[in-house]
Amino acid sequence: MPGPEDYDLIIVGAGPSGLFCAINSMQNDKKIVIIERKNSPGHKLLISGFGRCNITHDGDTQDFLDHYGNHGRFLRPALLGFTNRDLISFFKDRGLGMVQERGGKIFPDTMQARDVLDILTLQCQELGVVIKCSQAVTSITRRGDGFFVGCVGGSYHSKLLAIATGGCSYPATGSSGDGYRFAGILGHSISEIGPALTPIFIKEYPFSELAGLSFSDMKISLYRHAKIKEYRGDILFTHDGLSGPGILDLSRYIRAEDVIKLSFVPEDRREALEEWLVERARRNGGRSLRSVLASLPNFVPAGVPLPPRLTKRLLEISGIASDLQTAQLTRKMRNRLIDNLTGLPLVVSDVCGFDLAMCTRGGVETAEVDPKTMQSRLVKGLYLVGDVLDVDGDTGGYNLQAAFSTGMLAARSIKSDFDRISG
Repeated sequence: MPGPEDYDLIIVGAGPSGLFCAINSMQNDKKIVIIERKNSPGHKLLISGFGRCNITHDGDTQDFLDHYGNHGRFLRPALLGFTNRDLISFFKDRGLGMVQERGGKIFPDTMQARDVLDILTLQCQELGVVIKCSQAVTSITRRGDGFFVGCVGGSYHSKLLAIATGGCSYPATGSSGDGYRFAGILGHSISEIGPALTPIFIKEYPFSELAGLSFSDMKISLYRHAKIKEYRGDILFTHDGLSGPGILDLSRYIRAEDVIKLSFVPEDRREALEEWLVERARRNGGRSLRSVLASLPNFVPAGVPLPPRLTKRLLEISGIASDLQTAQLTRKMRNRLIDNLTGLPLVVSDVCGFDLAMCTRGGVETAEVDPKTMQSRLVKGLYLVGDVLDVDGDTGGYNLQAAFSTGMLAARSIKSDFDRISG
């Protein structure tokens, strides 16, 4: 039986972080192999941004650090070492320009994720990086100063190994979570894994008939016994729950049985809203409360009146007849209505699973990885990049930027390792 093939670097996973790590690690005709379980590279990249590939975000790199939950500080060296501007320049230099959309999202000017992937795979080809597809890794072991990787289609040996397998989201694209298992076998701790950037389901959901309604810049509060998080963002009513960037970004913190409070009217306008309702009852007491509420724009964040269908439903939730005259609104009714306008409580039944999640929360504990190199603090020669780490970004290109930046940072350290090993 033939022995393992020898390489200077083995990378497990042919997603953006793995491909970019390989491209930027190559020097002096080193032998680098990327092992991919699927039949071709970059499956998840091809579906990113609905196939358009929201590759990064506009803005100062310092601002990026606030878009990675509790782990932005860990990514600081990677993001500052290879910025959004650097990423844009990398593709522009290779003939693919970028365009910015509303809100700062940046896409290839062709709006085709395939064009991003083609540049990455062509670079690998030109540099001599070997990509072996349809080879699911079955084992990774460390013996002496080397790593042995066993696959369905062969075995490989190298003194350097990078795990770039991604997380668990969109498992059909090859993100099976194997990277966590491999890192664990090599001694790393794995924090709780769960779906992130995903919609949520709501118990006894009251807005099924309003699916498709969206709201801009709404305040969303998350409670688990007490308030644990507050966020602002756009939300979307679905048939069975909530979605939109505000919910997706907050989803990394959300668990079943948590309470989400939606503020259609800012809480700090509560007193003004009460005075407004009392005044309207005095001046326009004969008008229906529902029609009076149609003139609420001064209280609503986006300055747009609440849709009549929503107003009717909020009245029903508050136990108020939709044809009630404003003068008939009792103090108890008014307080209940104001409570629901400023913080409507909805109980989470579940968070959507990995099939709908754009990324994974949890992963290899960042305390066990050197943020200046992406090398394991526990295992010399082991690198961990991309979504396998316990880092997940907001919607808007932040996760792809982190994948490229961590891949680049690892590559720079790997080049130093090449010099050390050869020297």
